[in-house]
Amino acid sequence: MERASSNLVPVLEICVDSVASALAAEQGGAQRVELCDYLAGGGTTPSTGMIEVVRKSINIGLHVLIRPRRGDFLYSEAEFEVMKKDIALCRELGADGVVIGALTKYGSIDTAGTAELMAQAEPMSITFHRAFDLCADPIKALDDLLALGVDRLLTSGQQETALQGAELIRELHKRAAGKMIIMPGGGVTPANVQELLSITGVREVHASFRKSVASEMQFRQDSPPMFSFKQISEFEQLVADVEQVRAMRATFKV
Repeated sequence: MERASSNLVPVLEICVDSVASALAAEQGGAQRVELCDYLAGGGTTPSTGMIEVVRKSINIGLHVLIRPRRGDFLYSEAEFEVMKKDIALCRELGADGVVIGALTKYGSIDTAGTAELMAQAEPMSITFHRAFDLCADPIKALDDLLALGVDRLLTSGQQETALQGAELIRELHKRAAGKMIIMPGGGVTPANVQELLSITGVREVHASFRKSVASEMQFRQDSPPMFSFKQISEFEQLVADVEQVRAMRATFKV
């Protein structure tokens, strides 16, 4: 189990969603990556193939996001089974840690569900992700995570950016008292990181730096699009409609 380091050099974790990004993070001097898929939706669990190839491609720390879908963090029994299977695969593939998060419908930490995921993850490091930022009571949530023995908390201080939430992050760091690493994330940049470190006193930060890279495709066709711009709330899911499926099947019998 990881605990806060006395190392004076801050640890930099970079959020990535590809092999190329993982390599760039290592080349840039990051000590660890958080590997995700579907960052446009806040991140979901990457494929087994992606985890395996990234692990073989980099020598720095690799933590893998365990999140079966976008949206809220209230999970069904089936979704917990998916997450436990994904965690087992991460361990087999050589990940150093997993990044998890589950809440109750009342906005508190799902301690029972989190404990199940943590048991599946041993001996990997455990980070509780920004589901924390949607908790109703951040101090109670922190105490629950400390009681569970979580290694690290990723948080923006319940604000849009970590700098905006710096006061809460400082309070969390003080309350954790070295028993858990508090890692700010959300809008962290080279221009504001020193201010963030100074205010909060933390020694790890999480960031995401991306640039646009043009495709090498020579033949290009803009239509039909392969994606949708439909915006939906964090508190709704697009789920298959059984009645429409039945209606479609019924047409096959005509």
